[in-house]
Amino acid sequence: MIGEKPPTALVALGTGRLYLRVTWLLLLLLALFPVLAPLLDLVGVARSGLPADHAAAFSQLSGSSWGAARAAEPGFARFVSVLEQGYALHELVLGVLFLVIVAIPFRRGEKWSWFTCWAVLIAEVGYTFTLARHDPTLLRQSLIADLALPVLLLLQIRRFFPGRRSL
Repeated sequence: MIGEKPPTALVALGTGRLYLRVTWLLLLLLALFPVLAPLLDLVGVARSGLPADHAAAFSQLSGSSWGAARAAEPGFARFVSVLEQGYALHELVLGVLFLVIVAIPFRRGEKWSWFTCWAVLIAEVGYTFTLARHDPTLLRQSLIADLALPVLLLLQIRRFFPGRRSL
């Protein structure tokens, strides 16, 4: 109706404070990484059988380079490549879901989306403790996401729970 105020949860980010817009944009940018990274991983698997950014972790865990493993055990290398491809596809699906949730319902202020975004942290921290911890570059990148996601979500808490003063 004309003149009626929309419910708080439906107010678009454009009418909120600047920090809400900035934190949402940063969250949207963060949500792009789990879409772009697996696409690059798929390119790496297609080229050499292993994403380039996983080579150091592979060497540390297996005790040999990817090239040496491919030459010595081609069947094992094919298996690892298929696993990498499957992992990248799963990561891509999660990334697309996260991006869509942040871009649409989160932006609209739908409370369920705030809670749902926390589930992505399980995947992020899981990646840190399984693969990224074996390569300093991956670890550094992974920790950025591990820390940025909860900070950005907590910076949005007043938007989703306006009556609460604290957690």
